[in-house]
Amino acid sequence: MIRNIVFDMGNVLIRFDPDEFLDREDVTDPEGRRILREELFSSVEWAMMDLGLETEDTFEPKVIARVPEHLREKARHLLRNWAFPRTMIPGMEELVKRIKAAGYGVYLLSNASVGQPAYWNQLPVSRYFDGTLVSAFVKTVKPNPVIYRLFTEEFHLEEAECVFIDDAPINVAGAIACGWQGIVFRGDAARLERSLREMGVAI
Repeated sequence: MIRNIVFDMGNVLIRFDPDEFLDREDVTDPEGRRILREELFSSVEWAMMDLGLETEDTFEPKVIARVPEHLREKARHLLRNWAFPRTMIPGMEELVKRIKAAGYGVYLLSNASVGQPAYWNQLPVSRYFDGTLVSAFVKTVKPNPVIYRLFTEEFHLEEAECVFIDDAPINVAGAIACGWQGIVFRGDAARLERSLREMGVAI
């Protein structure tokens, strides 16, 4: 029986779209957009922030050194402010609210940097969550089996009673391999609700 619904964050609850962040910074030059997208959001250091091996403070001088001078202030501001504000995936806050009201445990398991709490705690949806585990604080990322084990140990949960929802199939596969149930999120809250109901979640 499913007792706990565990959500990924980016592109499940809230949008993660570098083009949206670049638009907000008014970066219109195609070459400038390419450079910032690659040197920030697709960089090794970005992945290392999720692993807790880099922080925004340690990453900043590296990215500033790599981008042309006219992009340096944009790069600095994006690194520090890309997460403000965040856009919710349509329908997801309402679905989380109903899942919580139905008596299920509601949790977050996210690959993110140590800066995650600063923006997560500003989101109204966060108040429905019973617990969060962010990769940078445990220095391992999905789909490493270790992170799923750490999660269930942290919150004293049974694997078979958890369903994990992520937009990345590899992360859902990782959860299933650890004894969880899983759903790949396709951007549609109504479709997700139907999938949960088919699993026996009473919402």
